[in-house]
Amino acid sequence: MQIEPGKLRSSGFAFGTPVPSPIPAAVSAASGLEGDFATYVSSKEKKKITPMYTFPVTSKDINKEETLTSTRWSSSTLKLSSAGQPKLESQWRDMEWTEEQKTSLMKTVSSYRPSCHDVTQARVLLLGPVGSGKSSLISSVQSVFNGRVTNRAMVGSSSTSFTKKLQSFNIHGEKGEDPTGLVLCDIMGLGDGEMTGLTLHDILSVIKGHVPEGHKFLPDQPVRSETAGFVKRPSLKDKIHCVAFVVDASKILTYPKGLSTTFRQLRKHISDLDVHQVALLTHVDAICPETAKDVTQVYKSHYIQDMMSKAGALLGMSTSYIVPVKNYSSELDLNVNTDVLLLSAVDHILQYTDLYFQDNTPQPTGPKIE
Repeated sequence: MQIEPGKLRSSGFAFGTPVPSPIPAAVSAASGLEGDFATYVSSKEKKKITPMYTFPVTSKDINKEETLTSTRWSSSTLKLSSAGQPKLESQWRDMEWTEEQKTSLMKTVSSYRPSCHDVTQARVLLLGPVGSGKSSLISSVQSVFNGRVTNRAMVGSSSTSFTKKLQSFNIHGEKGEDPTGLVLCDIMGLGDGEMTGLTLHDILSVIKGHVPEGHKFLPDQPVRSETAGFVKRPSLKDKIHCVAFVVDASKILTYPKGLSTTFRQLRKHISDLDVHQVALLTHVDAICPETAKDVTQVYKSHYIQDMMSKAGALLGMSTSYIVPVKNYSSELDLNVNTDVLLLSAVDHILQYTDLYFQDNTPQPTGPKIE
């Protein structure tokens, strides 16, 4: 599928063929989702959410949103924590919270190399709404290997995207070690408004490997063959090998309804390129006080399990592709359990990245047999 960059903007992302209708009004924030989690979204947070996604919302899309309603749990599977919150008796995903597990995961990530001999580094694109925690994730993962909390990727705090250009961060191993085979690519956040957000054309250009490092995205200047540094014939090493969607658990209930349509259309076009996708649910500590105090409770939390189901409905993907993470933000020191959760997320990404190489590695051609 070739998208004409000249035909840029219809509504929200550009798909090449303009929709013959005026730009729709901003989509109202999600409503009618007053489930158990509503109490964990502050009134101040609700007020400052400004719907910016301009995808047209149909009745079909609105019906999809109904799947975001809370899951009900039987009392036999839950117990109350000291804070009076539902808590599962056992982890709903197996996880070892030990120093040994952290060491093992660090070794797995630092020793990772793509299964394709023509590629030395796997490129993973982080894609999500403004403020979802993409840049913080990069800094947090690198902090684990640095042995201290560092901010490698610049992080903003406003409602507009701090990242404006394509930036690739090669995750380095422990001090003295060579860089790993993993590159995390940061890009402008989704939902910055009609005249400042990313276009579908530019996102797909990044995934196809056409966009040069450091390219600054401007909605009225789409990536095209005349763009400085444009890669006309990208090789496998220039392309994106996996896409990781990043969504904020504390904002799932207040994301505009049109965002679900945005994600589903993105996923369709990315899947057409045979690129696997996973998702990371950030800020899980913000929706569960028990997890905020002790991150090992993340897979015992009814709230987080339910929110992951909501994230799956938002993205249009099974929860088996979604993992929770807690980024470092105000901390000055590392925590082994936070490190294990972060490294497990990276390992999850690498598994799907390798599937891409298995599907796209050129097969050796042997001598022709007569």
